[in-house]
Amino acid sequence: MSKSGDLADLIRERAGKAPVEVGLILGSGLGHLAGAVEGIAIPYSDLPGFPHAGVSGHNPNLVIGTLEGVRVAVFGGRAHYYEKGQPDAMRLPLEVLKELGGKRVIATNAAGSLRPDMPTGSIMCLSDHINFSGLNPLIGEPTDARFVPMTEAYDPDMRRRLHEAAEAVGVSMPGGIYAWYSGPSFETPAEIRAIKMLGADAVGMSTVPEVILSRFLGLRAAAISTITNMAAGMSSEKISHEHTKAMAPLGAAKLEKVLRRFLRNGG
Repeated sequence: MSKSGDLADLIRERAGKAPVEVGLILGSGLGHLAGAVEGIAIPYSDLPGFPHAGVSGHNPNLVIGTLEGVRVAVFGGRAHYYEKGQPDAMRLPLEVLKELGGKRVIATNAAGSLRPDMPTGSIMCLSDHINFSGLNPLIGEPTDARFVPMTEAYDPDMRRRLHEAAEAVGVSMPGGIYAWYSGPSFETPAEIRAIKMLGADAVGMSTVPEVILSRFLGLRAAAISTITNMAAGMSSEKISHEHTKAMAPLGAAKLEKVLRRFLRNGG
């Protein structure tokens, strides 16, 4: 059996055999969402090959259970390219999600805004992305499956239903384009001006590899950013990881409302 199959069996022994419907990947400062799930938490350290959270603000547990009547798998932390230089670091967790029956995944992240009308505390539903890093998690994949079409990387139906959920709970959630930089250093004002000219609305250090991997694996994907700061040169904010963690709860409360309504409507 494959490594992902072995891990899926291990998870079923602890969390039950009911198939998972939706996977949720939580970004910096968003780990509290895992606590809302009625189920069981399995430390990443108990799952060989899963990433060990190398970033403060992440909670490295896989939580399997029910949220708003939907069977979910919540990844309380992710691995980033900037930790060890591995863009495919989330491949195994996503393969496990598929083995558990998951067909959809929603990634969340903390991001910097390039739009004055989308200030700190806002949330944004990704409509597309710009892989400004030039990195790709499928480099080294030997099969022709690596040639993944990305025309609709962010599933149109999932995005539509997320926007409907946001409207239903009275949360403003514009759509926008997310630019991925590798990190871990924050971007320069010149880099922000460059990606703004290219059409980016927000910038961050994650999510794009997971969406590419999700599409490769046949998972439908959506993503939401919580805006934790204005990007470099856009305001007088002092950008830091501590600032990101401090500001994440502002958007996280809105994000939780949207996700709960989305799941309540069928996920």
